[in-house]
Amino acid sequence: MIILFDLDGTLIDSTEAILESFHNSFDLYKTAHPSNESIKALIGYPLDVMYKELGVAQRDIREYVNTYKEHYRIISTEKTTLLENAFEAVELASEIAEIGIVTTKTGKYSQVLMEHFGLMDKFQVLIGHEHVTKPKPDAEPILKALKSFDTKDKEVWMVGDTEMDLLSAKNAKVNSLGVLCGYGTEKSLKRYSELLFEDTLEAIKYLKSRK
Repeated sequence: MIILFDLDGTLIDSTEAILESFHNSFDLYKTAHPSNESIKALIGYPLDVMYKELGVAQRDIREYVNTYKEHYRIISTEKTTLLENAFEAVELASEIAEIGIVTTKTGKYSQVLMEHFGLMDKFQVLIGHEHVTKPKPDAEPILKALKSFDTKDKEVWMVGDTEMDLLSAKNAKVNSLGVLCGYGTEKSLKRYSELLFEDTLEAIKYLKSRK
């Protein structure tokens, strides 16, 4: 079995770091701030898409993204936590499957976070935003991650908290599990998977029960 994990809302809570980094960029460019709820509703999308949806002119998006990344790099480990039961979920998953990470976050920052939490050595691959041309919900990130595994005769599962994770799995023709500990709603996740769980550990326990 192969299990691929999203990060934000699935294994980690970096809401504080994300919000602070967005507001820092709007401060620096002296533009009106979006609400926290508007930002949180977009978490999971690539940063350029988020800024566009938040009203930043296309010509300015790259500068906003660069400013965001610089601030996020400084504060990310301090202001990010593992979600409840996430450590246990990764440990259990690594016992029953080969595992990887597929995220729209910047890969190098994601690796730093996973090393900070003492989990990076559990994962065989980490695919971040800079590793693909088309991020989730496209199939490309999952398909690229799977190149690191021998997939012959193995079930593949994507675990995520937003419809983009589940739609990416559908586009890649792999199985998916939705978790309700992140940013997606039960209604939005049910559009793409009937297998929904309160948190990631419950999702992994379900996969273990199938073996």
